[in-house]
Amino acid sequence: MSKKFRSIMLLIASISLVALLAGCGGAKQTGGKAANTTIPAKDKDYVVQLGYYNCDHMTGACIAKDAGIYDQLGLKVNVLGNAKVPEAMAAGQMDVGYVGNSRMMQAFLKGSPIIVGANNHIGGSHYLVASNEIKKPQDLLGKQLAIGTDPEKNNYSWINMANKLGLPIEGKNYTVLNMADKDEYFAMKAGKLDCYAACDPWGSMAEYEKTGHVLATMDKLPSGEWGECCAYNLNKNFAAEHPELARLMVLSHTKALEYIYQKPVSSAEIFAKNYSVPEEVALITIWKKTVAEGRTLTWKIDTANWQRQIDMELGYGTLTEAPGVSEFIQPQYLNECGADDFDTFIKEKVDPVFPVGMSYADWKTKAFELEGKKPV
Repeated sequence: MSKKFRSIMLLIASISLVALLAGCGGAKQTGGKAANTTIPAKDKDYVVQLGYYNCDHMTGACIAKDAGIYDQLGLKVNVLGNAKVPEAMAAGQMDVGYVGNSRMMQAFLKGSPIIVGANNHIGGSHYLVASNEIKKPQDLLGKQLAIGTDPEKNNYSWINMANKLGLPIEGKNYTVLNMADKDEYFAMKAGKLDCYAACDPWGSMAEYEKTGHVLATMDKLPSGEWGECCAYNLNKNFAAEHPELARLMVLSHTKALEYIYQKPVSSAEIFAKNYSVPEEVALITIWKKTVAEGRTLTWKIDTANWQRQIDMELGYGTLTEAPGVSEFIQPQYLNECGADDFDTFIKEKVDPVFPVGMSYADWKTKAFELEGKKPV
């Protein structure tokens, strides 16, 4: 081998190594700044406490964990399902969490150190699921419904769905119960419940197992515009004391949602394991959130969505007061973490592959082809 040839090969190897290293740590972000993934020495052993509820909207938590995203970013995270996030934040026991908008704002007004670091899910994607004995909406009158106590005061999703169906919203017209979504499903399966309001996978699960059927869905607001469902929240004390960890946690959230959009089959496998449902149910759920109902999983903060949601809930009385959006939304962590621009990501990476409106059958076939997996 000539000396000149060896020099050329060494130069090529050096260039390749530089490119590889760039791709591992500080890859160029679409529409965002380069991410600083260096964790300060004082934070190397810090274990971030993250809470979420067993709802499909919040599956980014288990995706980030099981897909290795936390590990890739050098983060140590303890993921807690069905955690009482606002209460735990107020007690100083939770650093990051997925929380519904109403509970988050109520906790903020009560002094909980909770702020919005990124968005998570727009719309509602809440389902009113009835047993097979319920043939029409009016059959629910006087029956047992797991829609929470005083639903006309506490459940805006129920109000919207009841209005769609022409049902009275007041709980006095039914026997109302307060239950966790998963418990609702199993109570109906056991024949002890006539109807419940829940997020997925428990709507899809009921239809998959033919335990019940979806009577109504809460997605956009009655105005036809998007509202706000739940967000990615930070404990503001944690964020102030560990700003780099806060930025990396927000980045991990955006990467988890990207993973769901681009690797839906692998995501469904993780979802099925963590939610204890069949993979087919997990696939249906992910299809709904990323294609059928729109791009409802998102990290993009749109304050107009928040304000419309607040105005609607104040009108219903499910919120008696609300803070100004600029008080509790702190977008600097998202802006500084190096996250991709959501709209650009969808336009360039998702729209050409999984267009909105794509049928479940076509989406499923395409998803398995892209990931080289055998369909379930």
